[in-house]
Amino acid sequence: MTTPFDAAQTTVYPLVAMRARVTPDAPAIADARIHLSYASLLARVDAVAAGLAARGLARGDRIAVISENRAEYTILQLAAAKLGLITACQNWRLASAELAYCVALVAPALIVASERFLSLVRDLADGVPVAPIDGLDGAGMTRCVAEPEDGLFIIYTSGTTGRPKAAVISHRAQIARMSALRLDLNIRPDDGYISWAPMFHIGGTEHLVSALMSGGPGVIVDGFDADAIIDALEAQPIGWLMLVPATIEPLITRLKQRRPAIRAVRAVGCMADLVPLAVVDEITTLLDAPYLNSFGATETGMPPLSGDLIAPGRARDSLAKRLSILTELRLVGPDGQEVAAGDAGEAWVRGPTLFSGYWNNPEVNEKDFAGGWFHMGDMFRLTERGYEFAGRSKYLIKSGGENIYPAEIERVLLADPRVADAIVVKKPDPRWGEIPVAVIVRQDETLTEDAVMDLCRAALAGYKRPKAVLFVNMEDLPRSVSGKIIREKIEAMV
Repeated sequence: MTTPFDAAQTTVYPLVAMRARVTPDAPAIADARIHLSYASLLARVDAVAAGLAARGLARGDRIAVISENRAEYTILQLAAAKLGLITACQNWRLASAELAYCVALVAPALIVASERFLSLVRDLADGVPVAPIDGLDGAGMTRCVAEPEDGLFIIYTSGTTGRPKAAVISHRAQIARMSALRLDLNIRPDDGYISWAPMFHIGGTEHLVSALMSGGPGVIVDGFDADAIIDALEAQPIGWLMLVPATIEPLITRLKQRRPAIRAVRAVGCMADLVPLAVVDEITTLLDAPYLNSFGATETGMPPLSGDLIAPGRARDSLAKRLSILTELRLVGPDGQEVAAGDAGEAWVRGPTLFSGYWNNPEVNEKDFAGGWFHMGDMFRLTERGYEFAGRSKYLIKSGGENIYPAEIERVLLADPRVADAIVVKKPDPRWGEIPVAVIVRQDETLTEDAVMDLCRAALAGYKRPKAVLFVNMEDLPRSVSGKIIREKIEAMV
């Protein structure tokens, strides 16, 4: 039985389809090989949806996707969105064992891969059907059966327990994230987005789909390519030019060399805390665009604290954050009560941009959503300047736009009998923002730094591996009264 409230609900596919109806000839997506108008994009999406339905996939099923950035990735995501399927975006940078774990976690009905990764996928498929990403088309027409709270994407986050967690982002959350970003950054409906970050990140997937729901063009680049990004900046206005710390100075170099005629950029960058202020000034001046002083997460989108834009050439000492639109935020102490102004408290968030929990992880969901709010694990204090970052209760290393939890590395180190104890901390780095450093007590004095690197190379993605190793004695590890190593003191040590 339908109700009047049904008319208030929509999902991602119908919003993209409406753009194809009202602006069929407008540019939709382009990569190095394919340029599609909105009408052509919708035709391709509908054909893939028919192919997925012919394979017997039904609402709620997961599709694991392993591919470089390309137009077919987005086409598949939109086709799955039409049918209420969830695309689980796999990190192809992971070691084989890590990748196999992530795929198995979501129990996919189908694994889709580009030619580059097909042989890898067949080795870990474990009986799950495998299909090439450019061979999914079918005939006929399918209905859009997705509902707002259905999962749209699964994006993996590093886990504090040392295992990745599969964050489910719904249609409702995606639409709210599109709205919040555009309101906070003054993005216009026809502003484009350059999707160069890997599509297994929200930076590669979420914001591209937002642009398509708004009617703007999406430019897909297979990894960071300064010249391809500049070409796109010359071709059309760009809403948010997403740059992580390690990419900013290489782009500055090419901007100075090429001196392009840039159409418009509404905002640039993210994670201002990890970028030298002089670099912030230079990139904003070159692009004549403000810098996004952001604090968000895969679980929350750009909220809760991405409402601040640093004016071109005016980076300042304080990088206090401002509240994002569509967001409720509390700062909470260990007693579960809000802290006084000026005191540090954990950020608890509520609002429509929130994800729908971690797939197949009820224990963590119960803990992280206790009391009806999402507990971020990040500490802030509210001052006259805004929300000032005070540390991470869930200690996180942000390296070149990648999130690394020390537990992932420590789990590998502590499994080796040559290691008596180990802890991983972050160290500031001018290129990557932060890097992981392993501090190890040896059980076997023959254990060398090269051996530690070999150990990590076999089990971890490249960006997760320690960039340095420090060997210490057991008595050198500062501990709390409960016997836990005090991570902050180790960080000061390195």
